[in-house]
Amino acid sequence: MSNSDYMTGFGNEFATEAVEGTLPQGRNSPQRPAFGLYTEQFSGTAFTAPRDHNRRSWFYRMRPSAGHGRFEHYDGNPKLLTAPITHEPFEPNRLRWDPLPLASGDVDWVDGLVTWAGNGDANAGSGIGIHLYAANRSMEDRVFFTADGELLIVPQQGALRIVTEMGVLELAPNGIGVVPRGLRFRVELDGPARGYVCENYGAPFRLPDLGPIGANGLANPRDFETPVAAYEDVDCDTEVIQKFGGRLWRTMLGHSPLDVVAWHGNNAPCRYDLSRFNTIGSISFDHPDPSIFTVLTSQTDTPGIANCDFVIFPPRWLVGEDTFRPPWFHRNVMSEFMGLIHGAYDAKSGGFAPGGASLHNRMNAHGPDKASTEAAMAAKLEPKKVDETMAFMFESVAPIRPTQAAMTNETLQQNYDDCWGGFEKAQLPE
Repeated sequence: MSNSDYMTGFGNEFATEAVEGTLPQGRNSPQRPAFGLYTEQFSGTAFTAPRDHNRRSWFYRMRPSAGHGRFEHYDGNPKLLTAPITHEPFEPNRLRWDPLPLASGDVDWVDGLVTWAGNGDANAGSGIGIHLYAANRSMEDRVFFTADGELLIVPQQGALRIVTEMGVLELAPNGIGVVPRGLRFRVELDGPARGYVCENYGAPFRLPDLGPIGANGLANPRDFETPVAAYEDVDCDTEVIQKFGGRLWRTMLGHSPLDVVAWHGNNAPCRYDLSRFNTIGSISFDHPDPSIFTVLTSQTDTPGIANCDFVIFPPRWLVGEDTFRPPWFHRNVMSEFMGLIHGAYDAKSGGFAPGGASLHNRMNAHGPDKASTEAAMAAKLEPKKVDETMAFMFESVAPIRPTQAAMTNETLQQNYDDCWGGFEKAQLPE
């Protein structure tokens, strides 16, 4: 796909047709849509949500999506869960994992998902699920959607071609994709793939407010790309798997459901290249709050308190005077799940590898390890480029509970606390 296959802007009102004359003009639901197509509204928010928060699109498709049989329970992937996650124990300890091994055997994206952690309650519309995936083949004659939440997909290794009802998203490491709740899609691979997924049960992701920063900075709306309409006219047995209420369900169709010929609206998938993030930081002293690196946010009903912030730590210049430049030691009311796409994270000199993850739950102390702390305190303070890195964080107001799969996985580091061992006691004057 070329750049002409995408429309730019975050949350814009888009209009696109794969066949000329299929998009109605001046109305949403004509009595007889062109060529015998069927009209369908795809809502991401309640009808009565304020206009500036309302998400909905209109589809003009070859068959109504309602034309399917009963969904039956799908047992193919028992590792994919939904909050509330209630197993015990739920411990406060800081946790870190090595990268998930690449998939072995024959595993597509759906069956390669494993839930690592989560919080809130999907049925109540709050919290997030955090999944990892490792897959090595494309989904064949099957599509997937989740009724439980919106998906933020973060590839770490291997490209993804996400074929949706509304068009095709091509994702590569150092980019992200957002797939609306309920949208059907198929994931195609060109080799082994691994990455992270945040399933957002709360308010849809949006761009954060900029406040005193002003009109520009951070993730610019024009850099988000939404695919143009593309459809499949394929008659073949197709398995539809949905995630609903914490379980997976399946039904069969005799055709591809990715048959939307035209659509318009603002409830749509998009992608974003993280290298385009306009990093804002201090040019005098003190390391800024990590909130300054927020790409997308899902807000709660309390202003400024996030159900989930997606935060990145990209390449950037550090120039602060008389400043400890890595992230400072911290006890936070928010809970932090971190991943690493490539490079090294400047607060951990070792042990945190690309594809790995860490979890620091609310009010539990964390910060740079001993080696990073000593190096930063001894460093000559001159302009320094933090380069060849891309770490990220899913930050949430509620504690994040790891799953049994995460707590019993061989990638769990049993000695993570050791990285904060051996700090010298400060020597006060007598």
